[in-house]
Amino acid sequence: MLGPDACEFGGQLLELLWLALCYRDIVADKDGVTLSLEEDVDDVHLAYKTPEKKSLQEIQQLDQDDESLNKYKQALLGPIPVAVDPNVPNIQLTRMTLVCDQAPGPLTMDLAGDLEALKSQSFVLKEGVDYRVKISFKVNREIVCGLKYLHHTYRKGLKVDRDIYMVGSYGPRAEEYEFLTPMEEAPKGMLVRGTYHIKSFFTDDDKTDHLSWAWNLCIKKDWKD
Repeated sequence: MLGPDACEFGGQLLELLWLALCYRDIVADKDGVTLSLEEDVDDVHLAYKTPEKKSLQEIQQLDQDDESLNKYKQALLGPIPVAVDPNVPNIQLTRMTLVCDQAPGPLTMDLAGDLEALKSQSFVLKEGVDYRVKISFKVNREIVCGLKYLHHTYRKGLKVDRDIYMVGSYGPRAEEYEFLTPMEEAPKGMLVRGTYHIKSFFTDDDKTDHLSWAWNLCIKKDWKD
């Protein structure tokens, strides 16, 4: 598995900050009385309501008199981003790359361009090589929680595999983020060589479909078979 890096660690902290800001709603009963930690856990579950989502600006403005919390938010979230065109999606995927040290050249697809064109292209992997999938994306305006990358693999019309990768939670910034899947080995052997049709999805905890696209992966005996 891919070890924790700065983005992954920051995503975990963003989720902790979200929970911390919503904690008062979790432990408050119907009359607004805070429950003590000694009270029955079931009472807390009964009183729990899914916290209302807040914008980045609303989070920045919460508890402005709490100096330590403000420093914590500043360290995690940074300054409020410069205004972004409201017509631009909050999540923008820019490209996907098959990272393979043995490949003779880059294996990159443009996710900001014509997605229909990807359906007629095939990415070639030599059987048995180690590779990773790298997703490059931007978060433009609001914090997004629980990003996931899914892909369904088909061969000759039959689904042969399904993978789900937890990407994490991220705040807006000008620079792109990159997510790497764990290392995988391309299948090998005469029976598995051929073309695989893959449907990819980039979604989140709210099941928002940020981008869906289809592409082809061709497993060959050699790079230029």
